[in-house]
Amino acid sequence: MHEMSYVVRVVNLALKKCEEEKLTDIKKIVVSIGQMVGIEPFYMEKYYSQAIKNTILEGSEIECEILPVIAKCENCGKEYHPSKDNDYMCPECGSGTAKTIQGREFILKQIVCVM
Repeated sequence: MHEMSYVVRVVNLALKKCEEEKLTDIKKIVVSIGQMVGIEPFYMEKYYSQAIKNTILEGSEIECEILPVIAKCENCGKEYHPSKDNDYMCPECGSGTAKTIQGREFILKQIVCVM
């Protein structure tokens, strides 16, 4: 359950951003998480409430957006979703050589304040 370390990291980042921009009354934070990171949103939400106690984020929620894996074939340049269905090969040319261009991210995307 490595989610707790990710929650602590994103909470610290959000607190720093709130302090820098003098943000208050935080409603939620939005996090983009690549599929390859292997984080379960259920646990992110579960640990978030513990990590924000006694901070300006207390009472806010976390929203996790899961980003699918996208690969770019190094042979023909096609972007595709590698999966069992295509044997993780390029569906255009059949090459197995690709670069992952999305799916490894962990980003604090947005801090939403109460209006």
